[in-house]
Amino acid sequence: MAGKIVVRGAREHNLRGVDLELPRDKLIVFTGLSGSGKSSLAFDTIYAEGQRRYVESLSSYARQFLGQMDKPDVDIIEGLSPAISIDQKSASRNPRSTVGTVTEVYDYLRLLFARVGTPHDPETGEPLVRQTPQQIVDRILKMEDGTRFQVLAPVVRGRKGTYETLLLDLAKEGFVRAIVDGELIELGGDLPDLARYETHDIRIVVDRLVRREGIERRLTDSIETALGLAEGVAEIEIMPPKGSEAESEVLVFSQHLSRPSDGKSFEELAPRNFSFNSPYGACEACDGLGTTFEVDSQLVVPNPELSVADGAIHPWSSRKSQYFERLVQGVCDQYDIDVDAPWEDLTAKQQKLLLNGKGHAAKAATAPIKVTVRYKNRFGRVRTYNANFEGVLPYLRRRHTEAESDTAREQIEGYMREVHCPACDGARLNPLSLACRIDGRNIHEICSISIGEAAKALDGLELTDREHLIADRVIKEINARLSFLLDVGLDYLSMSRSASTLSGGEAQRIRLASQIGSGLVGVLYVLDEPSIGLHRAR
Repeated sequence: MAGKIVVRGAREHNLRGVDLELPRDKLIVFTGLSGSGKSSLAFDTIYAEGQRRYVESLSSYARQFLGQMDKPDVDIIEGLSPAISIDQKSASRNPRSTVGTVTEVYDYLRLLFARVGTPHDPETGEPLVRQTPQQIVDRILKMEDGTRFQVLAPVVRGRKGTYETLLLDLAKEGFVRAIVDGELIELGGDLPDLARYETHDIRIVVDRLVRREGIERRLTDSIETALGLAEGVAEIEIMPPKGSEAESEVLVFSQHLSRPSDGKSFEELAPRNFSFNSPYGACEACDGLGTTFEVDSQLVVPNPELSVADGAIHPWSSRKSQYFERLVQGVCDQYDIDVDAPWEDLTAKQQKLLLNGKGHAAKAATAPIKVTVRYKNRFGRVRTYNANFEGVLPYLRRRHTEAESDTAREQIEGYMREVHCPACDGARLNPLSLACRIDGRNIHEICSISIGEAAKALDGLELTDREHLIADRVIKEINARLSFLLDVGLDYLSMSRSASTLSGGEAQRIRLASQIGSGLVGVLYVLDEPSIGLHRAR
């Protein structure tokens, strides 16, 4: 019996006391008409019992984090292994999920680029080099005489924790002040109660100085102390002149990366800098989504045959607001626009005036138009007031940015369309992350080509002996996962492909490749129509 899975008296759902013996280590196919009990036997009986028994073998602490299935209606099942189910379900609808993240290939790519990638300056394209503490001091001394500044050591940057022990240890070492989440505190007094599961920024105030002759020795010691505390990173906060309302300016200096031409510093790249789900790597314009919403004038004016008076400008006419009616009427009166003429008969300049204000380009940051609005009150008297008219499209953009609820935001998105982010061109990452290259390609270029081409490119990387020592194990993991995707016929997909755009068959094969790629032995896999969506090999 050791080589068989024995089922006796299966009565789950529409099964009627089914008895059968299944050979182990074989591919077994259940076929039959719809409703004949295939899923009831495979999933609700065999898989459910295998999963339930495995979870019961774990500790009570571990079981509370796992969903345990109910015991199926069956007399006996013998010879079971721990079971894994790969059933049919729709692909992830999360806009941040891609083929690379779902298969975990992207996680290894991030590690590869962080360890052996060559950082370049995103503005000039020149490779970044490392700088010494003395070079950092020389750059600071180029500031004007009398400039007040303080040397900071960013010991914690965007990490979770309470850090009470860290602050106490720094206080014992003689440091007096720290800036915690933007607030200056005294280390000798009561320490702030930081939330354990929220991210925090802690910068230690190493020294306060004024730029003048004779500070070179003290500045060098302070910079070296800050670099030692913050793993090679120091910050200089330039204080505004006394009485000025200007904000302070923070300069970041690093022993790790700097621009050769002028010494501008950049932070050391880590795997999180290549994640579009992290604020350290995501494009600031689109927050790592790769797309932004742009107001579409065709949605704002869906029926150009209507006149302004008849409600051609849909966002304002649909709200039936007297304020917008009077405001548009005031603009038309001031610029001699016929409110009764069809929208399509207005000149291009008049249309731009109403849509964008002053007829400027849609994205131009212009001052709103000053408009005199006249109306009659309920007593028939004419009243006037002055108002600002920014244009329909800038108004909708501003309301979308300032919306405080999902309902208000979704309402405005009805007049917008999704476009590639103009800042990153859909790459999702910030310029510094995209400027890091391996063998002439950045991480987005690797993810944008097909999986078949990416596998060839990664297999043929030209690396130095030192880089091979670092990257070989990572590349091995990447190639192993890509090979399984190739085996199930997904060579035409790209790793940057959004998971929400995958068909049911493609999503099914990705899950299948991920499970088989785990390399587990002695596991009972229960698959629901694994061949769905398959096509003939090309």
